[in-house]
Amino acid sequence: MIRLEHVKKVYPNAAPLKDVNAEIKDGEVISIIGPSGTGKSTLLRCINLLERPTSGKIFLNDQEITSKKCNVPLMRQKMGMVFQSFNLFGHLTVIENIMLAPMKLKHLSKQDAYNNAIKLLHQVGLANKYLNYPDELSGGQKQRIAIARALAMNPEVILFDEPTSALDPTMIGEVQAVIRELAGTGKTMMIVTHEMKFARSIATRVIYLDEGGIYEDGTPEQIFENPTREKTRRFIRNLKVLEIAINSRHFDFPGVISEIETFCTKNLISPKLANRLHLSFEELINQILLPVLNNEPDINFSAEYSENDEKIDVKVSYNGGSFNPSDSENKLSWRLLENEIKDFNHSMSNDGLNVVKFYV
Repeated sequence: MIRLEHVKKVYPNAAPLKDVNAEIKDGEVISIIGPSGTGKSTLLRCINLLERPTSGKIFLNDQEITSKKCNVPLMRQKMGMVFQSFNLFGHLTVIENIMLAPMKLKHLSKQDAYNNAIKLLHQVGLANKYLNYPDELSGGQKQRIAIARALAMNPEVILFDEPTSALDPTMIGEVQAVIRELAGTGKTMMIVTHEMKFARSIATRVIYLDEGGIYEDGTPEQIFENPTREKTRRFIRNLKVLEIAINSRHFDFPGVISEIETFCTKNLISPKLANRLHLSFEELINQILLPVLNNEPDINFSAEYSENDEKIDVKVSYNGGSFNPSDSENKLSWRLLENEIKDFNHSMSNDGLNVVKFYV
């Protein structure tokens, strides 16, 4: 159906797509996920040639659509595009918005275009709005009309660019329901979305986009339950990560505390949990480890916050020979630390570093 070969897109100040290679089969429903700024929307726009790739090739049914010989308007009739911002014509009624492209591009008669539009309006649950204008509709209704308009051309593939991102939370469900129904018809679809539950429930395949290309690709079960790569794991588990490196006894302690506070604030971590993280850092690093390490400490402090579990997993590695903080002579600091943490574990790594793990 769609084949991407070394697709690259470069802007003057950014290169969101560096080397994208993929093959989308007929009937697949692809959820495209990943952090903001990784080129998800750019990829869809390149596939539809709303953006010209800087280099690489894109094929639709073995026809290279990036070729200079390609009839782009004809090719676009085979791809429906649903945008974030609806892009309906405000001066046309709902049914006129849906009838316009089939009449102008496919030369359907007015009656045939009308009959097809009414059928599609029934499909998206808005047949009673056929004479309304777009500004008389809610955001969810506008997006459902936009989907009907895309379907009116009977495209071979539909591209959804974050179809629910501009909607009020109360309207997201109605749009997702329409897309789910479409997914059951065997229509090939590619959907960029930040709604992870929706991405998982609708897709036959999930693509995680990062580092300028397809970072990981697999079934919904594989990507959401057992991702194989670290960035995917962090993204899917909705983990927020704070990493601090300490290589001096005289490190900027106030600056690090400010960094921890920013991390907690940004992730809406409760004050109680934030205080536990502050205390565990200060007691373990300042009071227990630094006094026993040599003049060149090598400490790496990593905290991963899971919104789902509402806990912070902490991992600390450090040099200086085998030393278990529970054996510290500073009994007061150890008791303070022990009261705030759970599942404390100390081990030695293969490269001779101490590794401490716990959660707060």
